[in-house]
Amino acid sequence: MYLPPHDPHVDDPMRFKPLFRIHLMERKCATVECMYGHKGPHNGHIQIVKKDEFSTKCNQTDHHRMSGGRQEEFRTWLREEWGRTLEDIFHEHMQELILMKFIYTSQYDNCLTYRRIYLPPSSPEDLIQPGLFKGTYGSHGLEIVMLSFHGKKAKGTKITGDPNIPAGQQTVEIDLAHPLQLPDIETLRDFSELSRIVLEVQEQVRREEQEREQRQEEEEHSQQAASQPASPLGGEGAEGEETAAGAEGRTQDKAPASQPFVLPMGVISRNEDYPRTCRVCFYGTGLIAGHGFTSPERTPGVFVLFDDDRFGFIWLELKSFSLYSRIKVSFQNAQAPSREAFDEMLKNIQSLAT
Repeated sequence: MYLPPHDPHVDDPMRFKPLFRIHLMERKCATVECMYGHKGPHNGHIQIVKKDEFSTKCNQTDHHRMSGGRQEEFRTWLREEWGRTLEDIFHEHMQELILMKFIYTSQYDNCLTYRRIYLPPSSPEDLIQPGLFKGTYGSHGLEIVMLSFHGKKAKGTKITGDPNIPAGQQTVEIDLAHPLQLPDIETLRDFSELSRIVLEVQEQVRREEQEREQRQEEEEHSQQAASQPASPLGGEGAEGEETAAGAEGRTQDKAPASQPFVLPMGVISRNEDYPRTCRVCFYGTGLIAGHGFTSPERTPGVFVLFDDDRFGFIWLELKSFSLYSRIKVSFQNAQAPSREAFDEMLKNIQSLAT
């Protein structure tokens, strides 16, 4: 198991926890041991389900139990997973979320199915190197997000999830065709001013989408070819096309100049140690939902690029800030064989989540 550092220290290294091991005895014979729990290795089973997928099963789940019962198991899990005790957590809502996560994860007893994921392919036009990032998610703690680039969009896909938004869902989407010009540092402290700027861009994006839909209907009625030029502002266009706003954003992306940055008053951040300068900001949307992924909706926000390894997202509706830091471990054989294979994988993990 590949665990994030303790909340909210996104810049700390990831943690490893062995779950099973295989002893190869001879050519077609092997012994599988479950490593879950605190009583040492015990009998387990692994099954190859299909290509890029396998399942593990513990045959002695009593080894996972503790003499103090579920209460001792919960306190031990809390200490290892969160680096704190129950007495450290004063917020009632956070206690509820943590207990929910313990119940959810511990019920599987290391009987799990594993599916291969690919790291996102990169291109010279990308804003930064795509990859895996550790991010703060309020009372949910740290979660792992995969940042990938898709033409004039960037997507942050959850690799680990929580009771509200499960793994596989697209937590943030960044509109690279709509860079945001932040006000001076004193004006930026006013949340209403930032909100005004973002909502103006949201309205602009909505109008552009309506114009694009209307244009597509007109093209269909006139039986024109499907490859007509895109709208000069924010149109999807073909893969190789670039909008005027997108070109402006690209120029701004590569510019080395940085600008002062501070969170507006009233915006909550788990990590106050965020960078005080940023390179560029873009309009984006973030996915929010109730417990059990009920009533999901995309809400406006601000994507803030700090440097090559860190970015942030201001959730306008939640008045909350998530800070993301790159996972710098090198993974072997993790590159997608093609862009199509990566896109197919993203589609598959999202369908599993829903």
